[in-house]
Amino acid sequence: MEPSLETMKSADPGPALRLVRFLHQGLVFSRRASVLSALLAQSVQAGNTVLDVGCGNGTIGYLMKQIKPTIAIQGLEVMLRPSCLIECARFDGMTIPLPDSSVDVCMFVDVLHHALDIDALLGEARRVTRSRVLIKDHLCETHADRAVLTFMDWVGNRAHGVRLPYDYHSQGEWRRLFARHGLQVVEWNQNLPLYPRPFSALFGRGLHCIALLEKVPVSGAAA
Repeated sequence: MEPSLETMKSADPGPALRLVRFLHQGLVFSRRASVLSALLAQSVQAGNTVLDVGCGNGTIGYLMKQIKPTIAIQGLEVMLRPSCLIECARFDGMTIPLPDSSVDVCMFVDVLHHALDIDALLGEARRVTRSRVLIKDHLCETHADRAVLTFMDWVGNRAHGVRLPYDYHSQGEWRRLFARHGLQVVEWNQNLPLYPRPFSALFGRGLHCIALLEKVPVSGAAA
């Protein structure tokens, strides 16, 4: 019998899970950060100001700046880390403490599926950006996808106290969500080589996407 989500949330890891986490950290995390920072940097223009919402320890933002040194990047985080590789401030997970149209790019890297209110957070992203929102998140099209994503989320995040609502979306759901907030997809990439073989066959296979979005006029939304 497979464990329920509640069991997964509360269970203490045994030796097998500790081994999985060790392998995840050693074989996956560094590669993921390197690959993602390179892919995300391609969607950011030289000289842009970038807000990394839910930046964690700032690794992705730090590596992006190494690739494009002229960008200015700052982070927001619900749970501030003892040390962060980029400038970072605390926020409540829903309201971004910046004025309207104050950054060029508002970025979320594996953050929105943890959000308290994804609609509110996307609305805030649209408000604070002058033009673009950059998102890396998951794709969930089947029950099998959900099972794999749930396992990945639990292994990668539970030990850090990250909220785990397991709120995953299909491509169609993402696009409808973006449209509702006046965000138009200008780039979509779900071919992300985040995992080495043989892990890519299970944990890759189209479960991840990067979307570059642009603000467009929408009834009831700020310009």
